[in-house]
Amino acid sequence: MIRSGGRRSRPWRARQELVRRRGLVAALGLVGAVGVVVAVGFVFRGDPGGGASLGGVQSSRRVGGGAGAGWPAPPHRAVGSVRIAAVGDIVMGSLPDDLPPDDGASFFEPVEGLLAGDVVLGNLEGTLATGGVSKCEYIEGPNCFAFHAPPSYGRRLKEAGFTVLNTANNHIDDFGAEGRSETFAALRAVNLPFTGRLGQITVQRVRGIRVALVGFAPDRGANDLTDIPAAQRLTARAARMADVVVVTMHAGAEGSDRTHVEPGTEYFLGEDRGDSYRFSRAVIDAGADLVVGSGPHVMRGMEFYKGRLIAYSLGNFSGYKVLGLGGTLSTSGVLQVTLGADGTYVSGRLRPTEIVPPGTPEPGGDAIDLVSGVSEDDFGSHAARIAADGTIRQP
Repeated sequence: MIRSGGRRSRPWRARQELVRRRGLVAALGLVGAVGVVVAVGFVFRGDPGGGASLGGVQSSRRVGGGAGAGWPAPPHRAVGSVRIAAVGDIVMGSLPDDLPPDDGASFFEPVEGLLAGDVVLGNLEGTLATGGVSKCEYIEGPNCFAFHAPPSYGRRLKEAGFTVLNTANNHIDDFGAEGRSETFAALRAVNLPFTGRLGQITVQRVRGIRVALVGFAPDRGANDLTDIPAAQRLTARAARMADVVVVTMHAGAEGSDRTHVEPGTEYFLGEDRGDSYRFSRAVIDAGADLVVGSGPHVMRGMEFYKGRLIAYSLGNFSGYKVLGLGGTLSTSGVLQVTLGADGTYVSGRLRPTEIVPPGTPEPGGDAIDLVSGVSEDDFGSHAARIAADGTIRQP
């Protein structure tokens, strides 16, 4: 129906709006997702376990043309730069007895000045939950560890400066589906985004620059880093909808002696922990601009590939009463990187930190010497050049 004066009726406009939204869902490859329009962008959430979190519309940064049939990407040319800070594994303690004083309020105070950036990323090693059944009820032996801090600690992470957390790791399911759901609810309650669930791409806007974050791990429910072709496809999708793509991986064998990147697939306690070397280069080939690793519980080297920085492991950032301490296990750092709006490397610095008993982070330690040495050993001419003050330069 067309009203007098040539104006379309409200039902007609409503149908057209529905068609437009469905076209956007199809263009993003999220058929079946639930679309919710928010402010100036779009957020799509899939399953209760996290789904796809997509902030903002698509960009045609790397792939020519539009975002899909019937919904071309709008013109977009980001300018400026984005500052990214990243750390490794974060454990603030575990219920019921291994928790810090003052409800965690002062936990990050010594290092808050280092957690500065437009995007501040960390790996949440464990859950924020009070419910669920521990996986250790079903796993025999001394090598089972299950972590759950109070859901209120989501606020502490937000106050410390984190803007996004990776949940693609082997501890997000420590307390089953209930613990996982509680964790995501605790993060949503304080408006702290997360990434790493299957098919999930999380986008943060920084002064008009769209930064996509995608987490991978060799674990159920996460984007699988052992399936490299699938990882490349997801990374390429992120590159089509954002200006800058940051990939975080939880990969590699664990232990104080695992500071070197081993060639080929690594195993720990019989588990496939991925081929972090091949994975990292593959996702850069697909469009990633920065790769940040965790998982071995020690720091590893850094290299440049096609002008993009790979930090293979940032070690443990904190481990209150639940992680081993001393030597390489206590050596940590904050990676600070500035990338151009097109993803190019501008500058970087490693700010050394260390974990002091009973497991809190403080500035200091031997991270620069450790990472500089293993970088040269493992990557030779591709190794990142790390100066005595932590400045990171391309070879």
